[in-house]
Amino acid sequence: MTSLDASANASSSAISCASTSAGTPSVSLVGAGPGDPELLTVKAMKRLQQAEVVLTDDLVDARVLACLPPTARVLRVGKRGGCVSTEQRFIHELMIREARAGARVVRLKGGDPFVFGRGGEEVDALREAGIEVEVINGLSAGLAAPASVGVPVTDRRCTPGVAFVTGHNGEHGIAPDWAALAKSRLTLVVYMGLARAAAIAQALQDGGLSPGTPAVIVSAAHTPRQRECFTTLAELPAAIEREGLPSPALLVIGEVVALSPRWREDAGLTGAGAGSDADAGRVGEPLATFRAA
Repeated sequence: MTSLDASANASSSAISCASTSAGTPSVSLVGAGPGDPELLTVKAMKRLQQAEVVLTDDLVDARVLACLPPTARVLRVGKRGGCVSTEQRFIHELMIREARAGARVVRLKGGDPFVFGRGGEEVDALREAGIEVEVINGLSAGLAAPASVGVPVTDRRCTPGVAFVTGHNGEHGIAPDWAALAKSRLTLVVYMGLARAAAIAQALQDGGLSPGTPAVIVSAAHTPRQRECFTTLAELPAAIEREGLPSPALLVIGEVVALSPRWREDAGLTGAGAGSDADAGRVGEPLATFRAA
């Protein structure tokens, strides 16, 4: 055995014992990424293969669940808008109960646990119960979905940055300041915004964002069901209705959308839906400036 093999075996052994520290119950919060199991991190895959009890969200792709050992007990605790959902308090109680029973528990969440996944609430509940928590990040759909259609969420030619916001802030959540975001020139990646797309588009236009601002809706990114539609801010609600795009879906709004090769290929952008000539020129200005520099 080489020193490299010995090191790998030692690392694997350490990982297999990670579920407890001196007998302390623990839970791993694992990000499942956007869908494709090849986008799982190595660490996430290891935790899945060692899991004894898995509490999984609805958004976790079936191909990811297929990575679990056949002996793993899978508890489906999904939360979906407009559907019967598992209460968050009950999820906390389940994790605590299974961890205290000595099981290697994985809380499996679509995307990243700390990006609109209520991971912070779950960590707090577990720690208050004396349960150790390990958080394993996953690739958030806010990065992966735009990339799947050729959209970079940041590009110095178009934007100073990106804002990840929610279109559904819940009963006690804080709503985004759409007027401030409209003035920011940031790329906007909107989670859970499908049902409120009309109100969001109007609020951004009221805040000063051009109706011709490029936009794209990406539904079920990195799954066999993925669909997308390139449009403009003003046409966003109509595009969603026309195409019948289902959730989960992300809205991406900003000049970076025009960097995708798909933007000019989309037949719907060659007519009135593409906005005015002035809008088209505005989108191209950052690119022209960059190339001339």
